[in-house]
Amino acid sequence: MTERAPAPAPALEPVRVMRVIARLNMGGPALHVSYLAAGLIEKGYETTLVSGTLARGESSMAFVADGLGVRVLPLAELGREISPIRDIIAATKLARLIRQERPQILHTHTAKAGTIGRLAALLAGPARPAVVVHTFHGHVLRGYFDPVRTAAFRLLEKGLARVSTALIAVSPEVRDDLVRMGVAPASKFVVIRLGIELEQRVHAQPGLREESRRQLGVTPDRFLVGWVGRMTGVKRVDDVLLGFARLREQGIDAVLCLIGDGPDREGMELRAHELGVIRHCLFLGYQEEVAPYYAAFDAVMLPSANEGTPVSVIESLAAGCPVVATRVGGVPDVVNENEDGFLVEMGDVQALGDRLADLARDPELCRRMGEAGRSRILERYAVDRLIGDVDELYRTLLETRGLGTLLPPR
Repeated sequence: MTERAPAPAPALEPVRVMRVIARLNMGGPALHVSYLAAGLIEKGYETTLVSGTLARGESSMAFVADGLGVRVLPLAELGREISPIRDIIAATKLARLIRQERPQILHTHTAKAGTIGRLAALLAGPARPAVVVHTFHGHVLRGYFDPVRTAAFRLLEKGLARVSTALIAVSPEVRDDLVRMGVAPASKFVVIRLGIELEQRVHAQPGLREESRRQLGVTPDRFLVGWVGRMTGVKRVDDVLLGFARLREQGIDAVLCLIGDGPDREGMELRAHELGVIRHCLFLGYQEEVAPYYAAFDAVMLPSANEGTPVSVIESLAAGCPVVATRVGGVPDVVNENEDGFLVEMGDVQALGDRLADLARDPELCRRMGEAGRSRILERYAVDRLIGDVDELYRTLLETRGLGTLLPPR
């Protein structure tokens, strides 16, 4: 009698993930959620990415998600600014969406989405996801608001942490800062660094540096300093200009190239006039393609008051460009001080200018630091590593909820 072959095991349904972000604006979080949503498909997850609306003057990075084929559901009432009525509507609509989609995992990114998303999970009642995760891409508990509002937000984050299954910090420094503030114990945090398709973002074709500098009108003998970001208060854009002015005062024939827009752009251009450096500044606005600019830069500066994991610093180092940045947030986790860049104290514009001058006067130091950064950064912030780390966390959390059988074996 012929034995029958065993019937094939039924295919597993993908684990449903609802990923929520306040907006897909220029910056690391937008890249992060897009790469995660696309990369986790082959690990057995199906992601619905919910995104709010851009603030006035912000540039969109939705093209990254679109290019990766990520499904994005807009939630118009979700945005960066605090608005009690809109926020209540956003939480209510998101709760309704959770009841419709029935995700097993809710994963929020950025402070506003973390608040709205976790409140929506509570409002969803029996449909509340088994696993609720929030990623701190930095935090708004220092450098953003006045002391009263900062204290209120700290209490809010403590309450939301209690309804979270796990919390992710993008660097050990961000985790330690939040633990010191009493947001949650260290045991509730997992550190998972960003993952970025760096070769796609900053890969320089042969001759790109010369061509980019020619188009910018910057001759090979001039020292080109770059700044990439959103022109807003926490970025301390005034210090960008003051540090650059200090650099030029030391006799360095330098040019400042600024990539990005934001609410402070008009004031920044006026300030450049007041400091007498406007003739040496290039305000280029938001640019989707950043590789030509990183190829042209000799160094990049970032004098921010607070950062989670600054993508501009990661991209700079990946492009072989040394960095001078403030010792805040997750920056020290990215920059190996005195090896691929320099760190200065926040507000010390003299040190900012002096360290840039050190690089300008020593091309060999500039080259050596750039090479050191590139050799270290590409693997450290690889997308495959990010996807593997998040998959491992999800599996562990699902197993603790008795849902480990939803995913195929590793």
